[in-house]
Amino acid sequence: MSEFEFVFVLYSLVLGLSLVELLTGLGRTLEFKLARDAADRAFRIGWLTPLLAVFVILDLLSFWMFAWLVRDVVAADRFTILGVVVFASAYFLASRLVFPSEPENFVDLDTHYHRVHRVVFAMLIVMLAVQWLYVATVPALAGQMTSPLSIGMTALLLALMIGAAVTRNRKAGILLLALLIARYLAIYLV
Repeated sequence: MSEFEFVFVLYSLVLGLSLVELLTGLGRTLEFKLARDAADRAFRIGWLTPLLAVFVILDLLSFWMFAWLVRDVVAADRFTILGVVVFASAYFLASRLVFPSEPENFVDLDTHYHRVHRVVFAMLIVMLAVQWLYVATVPALAGQMTSPLSIGMTALLLALMIGAAVTRNRKAGILLLALLIARYLAIYLV
């Protein structure tokens, strides 16, 4: 087993749990929505929370792919293991916040979104900063990640995330989340 494989097992386990947490939240919310519809009781999912979930999934996948990029420079030492646990755990916590534990406490999920979106985006922004700090310390990666396109796409990501974090306007939030998702889809499809 290589050092990367040893570290990646832990990283992928926690990131996988993050993905499961998002899907579980979505499933719980849809199940509650169907029960409310059957009982003729109002419950609105809206656009903000599902779009945030899609964005967090795409962002999580980007960090999973980043792990592959760093596979040749990963060392299996206590600092790396600690960093992986902290980093992947932050993703789990962000994923955990996207959907409410008890959707029955809400009539409209936009209310939940406005309670948690700043914390979720703050966590994702901090993880992005940590990723770039890590890249800056590894010369082999710095050359790959500092192309004008990479820097531009990261700047766009950061600007859109900050915008989405600070806006309280529903339409602006939907637009910013759609742009964040479109940015990832453009990267994945190109």
